[in-house]
Amino acid sequence: MPEEKKQTQPAKQYRRKRRQPKSQQQKESQPASSRQTNTRKTAISVVVPLYNEETSLPELAEELKSVLGGMGMPYEIIFIDDGSTDESFKVLRDLHRNNKRIKVIRLRKNFGKSAALSLGFQNAEGEIVITLDADLQDDPAEIPNLVRELKKGYDVVSGWKKRRRDPITKTIPSRLFNFIVRLFTGIKIHDFNCGLKAYRKDVIKKIRVYGELHRFIPVLAHWQGFSIGEKIVQHRNRKYGKTKFGITRFLKGFLDFITVIFTTRFATRPLHLFGSIGLVCFFTGFFIDAYLTIQWFLGNIALSNRPLLLAGFLLIIVGVQFLAIGLLGEMISRGHHVKEEYSIRDILD
Repeated sequence: MPEEKKQTQPAKQYRRKRRQPKSQQQKESQPASSRQTNTRKTAISVVVPLYNEETSLPELAEELKSVLGGMGMPYEIIFIDDGSTDESFKVLRDLHRNNKRIKVIRLRKNFGKSAALSLGFQNAEGEIVITLDADLQDDPAEIPNLVRELKKGYDVVSGWKKRRRDPITKTIPSRLFNFIVRLFTGIKIHDFNCGLKAYRKDVIKKIRVYGELHRFIPVLAHWQGFSIGEKIVQHRNRKYGKTKFGITRFLKGFLDFITVIFTTRFATRPLHLFGSIGLVCFFTGFFIDAYLTIQWFLGNIALSNRPLLLAGFLLIIVGVQFLAIGLLGEMISRGHHVKEEYSIRDILD
């Protein structure tokens, strides 16, 4: 038999340590707290619409940086330049270069505050969204107070400029406007048009703001089932420039209020609106003519010289027309029916 080969132990193998990529080594060499900060989500987004506010922007940006930095939460500041014709965008560009937490969106022309806010809401990443005006009348120091109020369970917290630093030509119409909106909506807040507000992210992603409806965001949110709160905030004197709103602002506000009422309550049921008006007109005219007819049969009056009889017929005709408009609206609404979206709060599956 051939001599068996002497088995030798295999040489000791050394596993070669795999080199990690440089970027990964740097990442692991960073402190855990630093890596955690870089991956933290944005907690607060501040949306600031503006139009020709070049002089106030540096001071506002500095105040926001100081306040938000002191809150110890990741934040972003979104400036929406609504087609300014001064040097506002140049100032914003410089602010962005010095602070990457500042984002700037510039519109090609002046589309209005609602459009600017809508664009800001679309780009906001924070779980809490704060809005305020760029004219320095809204105090950024109120932001922590609004956030604390929001954390009590509200979905929207509206600022209340209880002591307003504006001329009487603005304060009196504003009080009248707020009273009428409060009366018709049942929402117990005092200042619907205050620019300083706090929202949960769910609210701004659900509410559609267009035209001039930014004044009625609390109303739109309330009718979607969100809870509304209010906080007294400091209102400061205007430091730079002059106001860009005149008396036409309040006239447009009332027209927009009618739009809000119709589009939120009666868009899918127009007969409820036009039918109610039609029935009131119809039965008022009917009872007027019925009364006059009974009096004529009894011989108490003559109908030849009774303009009230014609008024009754007119009311009946107008009532029938309103009912017909409501029915046509129902037919159009059903013909263009789309799936209605409902605001869902929680799902337990």
